[in-house]
Amino acid sequence: MNAALDALGDPSPLALFWAGVIAVAILVYVILDGFDLGVGILYGAQRDATLRNEMMASISPFWDGNETWLVIVGASLFAAFPVVYAVFLPAFYLPVLLLLFGLIFRGVAFEFRGRGGPAWLWDGGFWIGSTVVAFVQGAAIGAMIHGLPVKNNQYAGGALEWLRPLPVICGLGLVAGYALLGAGWLILKSESRLRDWAYRTVPLLIVFVLPLLALAAAGALLELSLAQTPIGRRPWAILFPLGCLAAIIGVFYGTAARRDAWPFVCTVLFFLCAFATLAAMFWPYMIPYSITVGSAAAPEESLSFLFWGAGIIALPVVAIYTGVIYWVFRGKHSAGY
Repeated sequence: MNAALDALGDPSPLALFWAGVIAVAILVYVILDGFDLGVGILYGAQRDATLRNEMMASISPFWDGNETWLVIVGASLFAAFPVVYAVFLPAFYLPVLLLLFGLIFRGVAFEFRGRGGPAWLWDGGFWIGSTVVAFVQGAAIGAMIHGLPVKNNQYAGGALEWLRPLPVICGLGLVAGYALLGAGWLILKSESRLRDWAYRTVPLLIVFVLPLLALAAAGALLELSLAQTPIGRRPWAILFPLGCLAAIIGVFYGTAARRDAWPFVCTVLFFLCAFATLAAMFWPYMIPYSITVGSAAAPEESLSFLFWGAGIIALPVVAIYTGVIYWVFRGKHSAGY
């Protein structure tokens, strides 16, 4: 394994930079769009029209900007790591289509809900779209853990490779995880009845998250053993799953003590630790367990051009915009929509 990795060569500084950009953009997207997807998932469990309005109002200033980070991920992959893009897209054609349809339904439902028309259609579209988006993202993660069949830098598997048991478990787990993040957001941003309902929802969500997390961890350990990934060379990575458990305990404590910030912050820490666990499993692969960062990178000239165009100008603008929006709309939101 070590000799095979060494033969592929080390990635250049620019390749590492863009790999870091993609990793950070994925993490930011998961946290930011994760909570508004979570609110959308919880939306289907709430029948009170007033509380539904407040749920919408809590994410109204943020949801469209949050999805910008997903665009950054896709554009960076296409430009900086075209081999990864060429393998990933054929492997996940159906999930990507479902993802796009889900995002479209969410956006349309968000805009049209307050402008008349069949309420059941817009409400259902918002809930179903959010759930589908979360599920296919988790299924894609599970398929990556399993490992994609690649030959000659081309995807060599079937169209339903992502529907194996581990991807399905990971998909359900991410749905529950996003819902937990959304409940934490509602506690953080809302008051009165909606906050009380979110507090009551958190323990129920943890009941779903923990068994799915245990199943996913067991399945991942089996898959990693079969794939002979480098995780055995990184025993320190066990700290990250332990961090996940500590974060869940923090969610329990914050909910019991009714500390409004704790459930959301601890759930964010949970996702940070889970992301770090995956990074320790996958590195140096971008397509586990066949294509590394070094072997997938575009030519240095392309990476340099991309750095001076997108890296110096576009990325800081998006980051500043995101920071300003969250600063302007900080604090508890007012009831209404």
